[in-house]
Amino acid sequence: MRGHRPTAERQPRSGMGGAVSWRGTIFGQPYSKANSRKLVTIKGRPAFIKSDKARGYAADVARQVRPLAHLLDGDLKFTATLFYASRRPDLDPSVLLDALQGRVFKNDRQIRVIHVTHAIDKRNPRAEIVIEPIPMVVA
Repeated sequence: MRGHRPTAERQPRSGMGGAVSWRGTIFGQPYSKANSRKLVTIKGRPAFIKSDKARGYAADVARQVRPLAHLLDGDLKFTATLFYASRRPDLDPSVLLDALQGRVFKNDRQIRVIHVTHAIDKRNPRAEIVIEPIPMVVA
């Protein structure tokens, strides 16, 4: 996003047992996928797509997050604080998860635990994120 400083992204880090996690900050206003659909016609058929703002945010994420050489695999926990410019936007990490797919992890279906907090920072909207593996439990 123009006018924003580059991401404070950090490379993957090994945690307990050598498992890799990812931490990063993505600058810009997160947008909701659920409340910002746009009706278009594709090959003569109506379809709903992400809004221009949601697609723009996904493009901002792509510019700020370099794809990892080895994407995180297995079941993952997504923890984030989404800083919005106001109280108005809904708390919705779905566009962010879509945008991180293929850059940090293979598929957003790997996300099995989501902890997301809505916060306000009028001057610096952003997403502060930690993605880490979920230990495998054998019953």
